[in-house]
Amino acid sequence: MNEAIDRFLLYLATERGLSDNYQVSTRHSLETFARWLAEARQIETPGKVTPAHITEYLGACKSSGLAAASIKLIVVAIKIFFRFLHARKFVSKDVAELLPLPRLERYLPETLNESEVERLIESIPADQPLGLRDRAIIELLYASGLRISELVNARLEHLSLEEKVIRVTGKGNKTRLVPVGGKACAAVTAYLERERPHYVKRRTGSELFLSVRGGKLTSVRCWQIVKARAQFAGLEENVYPHLLRHSFATHLLNNGADLRVIQEMLGHADISTTQIYTHVDQNRLKAVHHKFHPRG
Repeated sequence: MNEAIDRFLLYLATERGLSDNYQVSTRHSLETFARWLAEARQIETPGKVTPAHITEYLGACKSSGLAAASIKLIVVAIKIFFRFLHARKFVSKDVAELLPLPRLERYLPETLNESEVERLIESIPADQPLGLRDRAIIELLYASGLRISELVNARLEHLSLEEKVIRVTGKGNKTRLVPVGGKACAAVTAYLERERPHYVKRRTGSELFLSVRGGKLTSVRCWQIVKARAQFAGLEENVYPHLLRHSFATHLLNNGADLRVIQEMLGHADISTTQIYTHVDQNRLKAVHHKFHPRG
């Protein structure tokens, strides 16, 4: 099993070009399944796995209290693993072909309202150390709806302040151009001119956002920055980078933007992923109706 998993992960990395995070998650799912097969059923080769074994394992996962979303990730990993093995003739049959995906409850994404975003941004002092950098980070997350990984991997050559666009590489190594608003451009310009040069070291690369040591800013550090700035602004909500992405999409939709345009800017492969924001808008309309209509 372990050799088959290694072959599959090499395929994901070299032929599919999937992200490191996806590869790590998939490896964890498959190696945990392989350990269960070895310990519970003394199976150590993919060719001996049956649909009943997979069903039994998923039942054990559910009984252990694993969430439906986590089980879905395991199911997806197992399905594409055996599809790969069957396509490459490592097994004679795709035993996971008919495996159904668990149904998930769809939770509406949390968002900040427009005044809360304004409060968050305006609370960052420009004359404070790293204030210009942190303000530029939050402005860009909100103005362009970037994922945190897209933000920390952004490079100087990816940004055109004259054209007000940034080129980012999202999930599946798909590249897209995203507009950058005027206020975000101004914030990034101030950071680039007045602050970033102070953190450039001999080995500094062309990453847009730098740490105090002149290295690439990590996703974890960026998450910490957003949390700390939100606490400083006195926001009671659980503020994190992806919340700004949700707010970006929701505010665009509330102000009349086309859903397909929002899909393109977010880098969603499927419009159904973007449609979750229409439910946010419908909930807002219902709340307004209930509050203000005399018979609401």
